[in-house]
Amino acid sequence: MRLTTLGAAACLAAVPLTLGLPAARGTDAPAGRGLAPVGWDCEAPPFDGTVFITPALITPADPSAFAGATPAGRGSREMFDRRVDGWITVEAYLVRAAFADGPDVEVQVNPEVGSAAAALAEARRFGPVIGQLPRALRDGVETVWIHRGTQPFGGGNQNLLIHTGQADLYDADGVLEEALVHEAAHTSLDAAHAEAADWTAAQQADQCFVSTYARDNPTREDVAESVLPYLALRYRPGSLSAGDRAAVAASMPNRIAYFDWLALDLTPFAE
Repeated sequence: MRLTTLGAAACLAAVPLTLGLPAARGTDAPAGRGLAPVGWDCEAPPFDGTVFITPALITPADPSAFAGATPAGRGSREMFDRRVDGWITVEAYLVRAAFADGPDVEVQVNPEVGSAAAALAEARRFGPVIGQLPRALRDGVETVWIHRGTQPFGGGNQNLLIHTGQADLYDADGVLEEALVHEAAHTSLDAAHAEAADWTAAQQADQCFVSTYARDNPTREDVAESVLPYLALRYRPGSLSAGDRAAVAASMPNRIAYFDWLALDLTPFAE
């Protein structure tokens, strides 16, 4: 694989999140249900970054809620561009991406692509993959920014940030879908859960982190790093080796209970 971790710059941590989501369902804290790490060395997380633990969590053969893309003209849009590590304002090509199970998303494409047709092609490339993500991870996504370049993806700001050269690298490694799971978790889950008392309690009860990236960035990255192995263990256990299943179960049992407690809408990924 070309990358072994998303790296500290992978997500838009420096850009404040403004998204607010409803409180988690349920009335009792999810941690402390008799689950505890079993025989795991908490000083050494089992993975560097969880995006790369399996290319089979979501595959091109899986269903998608994507229902089509329609050109929507051009408009002035402020977008974050990692190539300049800051905000830019451009006359973006706009594409309206429709999803069968939720509101449309505005895809804002950097005019460097050269034409409305090229912008539409980019929206049609990534729309089906975004539509494969669990609904709970798409609920906060209102826009998508698309630029050229091999800079990391990003999440937050009711948005998914995509650099197409990096998408090519992720695609070659089979983890384009998994990278978007990670970023969409930032967009749709972080604001409500990353600093929630019950999530913090689950972290403390587990004592371990599932990845080095999560351990080194416990507030910013732990939710996004934990949700992918949770989905794999609970809904695609065959996508993980026996050793990796054991590592996930041992390093984050109370986080697993927390995600179970949320009863997330995972369609079309899982019914």
